[in-house]
Amino acid sequence: MKNLFSNLKGDLLGGVTAGIVALPLALAFGVSSGLGPSAGLYGAIFIAFFASLFGGTNTQISGPTAPMTAVSMVVIATIIAANDGNLEQALPTILVIFLLAGLMQIGLGLLGFGKYIRYIPYPVVSGFMTAIGVIILVTQLLPSMGYYAKEDASYVETFKPQAEEIILQNILKDEAGEGILVLQDFKETISRANQITDADILKEAKTLAGKESSGVLGTFKVLSKAVKNINYLELLLALGTILIIYGFKRITTAIPSTLVALVIMTSVALIFNLNYIPIEEIPTGIPKPNLEMFTQFSFSNVKPFIFTAFTLALLGAIDSLLTSVVADNMTKTKHKPNKELIGQGIGNSIASVFGGIPGAGATIRTVVNIKSGGKTKLSGMIAAVMLLIILLGLGGIASKIPAAVLAGVLITVGIGVMDYKGLKAIPSLPKDVKIGPLKLSSEVIIMLVVLVLSTFWDLVYAVGIGLVIASLIFMKKIGDLTTKSSDVSPLKEKAWEDEAGFPKNLTQEVFIKHINGPLFFGSTSNFQQLAKQIPDTASTVIVRMDRMPYIDQSGLFVLEDIIIDLEANGIQVLFVGVQEQPKYMMERIDIIPDLVSKEHIFNTFSECLDWVKSNIKDKY
Repeated sequence: MKNLFSNLKGDLLGGVTAGIVALPLALAFGVSSGLGPSAGLYGAIFIAFFASLFGGTNTQISGPTAPMTAVSMVVIATIIAANDGNLEQALPTILVIFLLAGLMQIGLGLLGFGKYIRYIPYPVVSGFMTAIGVIILVTQLLPSMGYYAKEDASYVETFKPQAEEIILQNILKDEAGEGILVLQDFKETISRANQITDADILKEAKTLAGKESSGVLGTFKVLSKAVKNINYLELLLALGTILIIYGFKRITTAIPSTLVALVIMTSVALIFNLNYIPIEEIPTGIPKPNLEMFTQFSFSNVKPFIFTAFTLALLGAIDSLLTSVVADNMTKTKHKPNKELIGQGIGNSIASVFGGIPGAGATIRTVVNIKSGGKTKLSGMIAAVMLLIILLGLGGIASKIPAAVLAGVLITVGIGVMDYKGLKAIPSLPKDVKIGPLKLSSEVIIMLVVLVLSTFWDLVYAVGIGLVIASLIFMKKIGDLTTKSSDVSPLKEKAWEDEAGFPKNLTQEVFIKHINGPLFFGSTSNFQQLAKQIPDTASTVIVRMDRMPYIDQSGLFVLEDIIIDLEANGIQVLFVGVQEQPKYMMERIDIIPDLVSKEHIFNTFSECLDWVKSNIKDKY
């Protein structure tokens, strides 16, 4: 408790600022999910509070994120469609799935799976994050143009024959379930069919129209219709939001540009009494638990989505722990991965009971919290309380936010979440795989497979397939290279034979780092401990790569980050014994010669030792 209040002023400022930043994103993710803005706000409140209280990253701010919302959106749409478009009927099943995901996260933490998350290869994460960006960007095109397929009478009309067929099928299923279906006598069927009204057919047709136009492919199917029926007011509101978000950042970053855009565009719409489309109404008052999820859900309805719940749990774990690493780098601390998973699971479980969408550690909000002074768990809890205060005091006003404004917010989120670092590296990565007459980069193949499958098919299976391909390619490369074990970061460096004559008076000034095997996605986490091994007195680090025959993209980027950090602290880096493949990779992304010049690369340790004696001995 003493530590919790050790940085009260900084945590208060960090939490309040992060809460304000989270507001427009929470509303936007809630609308995008299909459950409405209140679901996003409830998720942000409960996940932020309980993940901070029970989690293992002191400065992390949690809540709905783009990846979690993208998967949740698919789950919600599928279950609503299975319930004839009736959200109220589908909600208990949806919330139970979210609850299962939270409980699974707790289970992953208790079983110690947090330490295994680092085995996700960089190309898989890169392809997935870029796909999330594409999905969000594309699916917000229709709302930004004020086009909603369910409200397009001519489009809905085309689904009426299919709607009548589905309604008839449901009647036959109901009769079969009741044991009154008689194939020789359809009197009861005809009687029930006669009770079908035009309103029933229209409702089912709207559901079909909404389902057909959902997702990336659905958006492309109706995009031409949307263009022909553009609501220019909605388009201007969305474009105005986007311009303010990007433009205001050029003026100052002290105030979140997303919040500024939300306030300005909503104020303009209200002051000029514009005929815009508002978001759904946000309930005021203290959030209440949705106990119907325990009394009305059917296990048979939940069973097909158990694997999806596990996917949400795993995705939330990856998303959160990646953000934890960012927080560690900024605060020079070390998070507790298993405890973090338990905290995230508790937060998601409680949020589901109150009707909130699932979330994870949010990078932008966490960075804002740290930069504003947040240092302890209290900052995340304050962010949650801040959102609750906004809900209680400004819920009615928030309900008047134009839907197009939140679409504009989400478009900028989609653009921002893409992995541009990975995309920029595509042309420079070595073409090490031959497919027919073509030579391609294995890293690029993995990233593009995950990107395409995630965007146009299924996020869950895309990641699984990406992991399988990455593992197979890696195993082949390791088999071909016949490497030794990849022990890249022993706690105590053992001197190699040719280092026996190293001057003792330079041992405090020069630190020698050995890499005993490939530097790949499974070993980068240990290699990141390099900075902690370096004595405070060291001004030079010698990285011995004599026994490192291979480095992949994950290892490459980790090595790049470490060198940048070392140089920022005034520590120069020397390479010894760089082999052909690692040298080629480092040259492709300009680690050599931009970060480590050719004058600082030596074929043998004796050559490096001569340089050290000539350039460092005068410091003693």
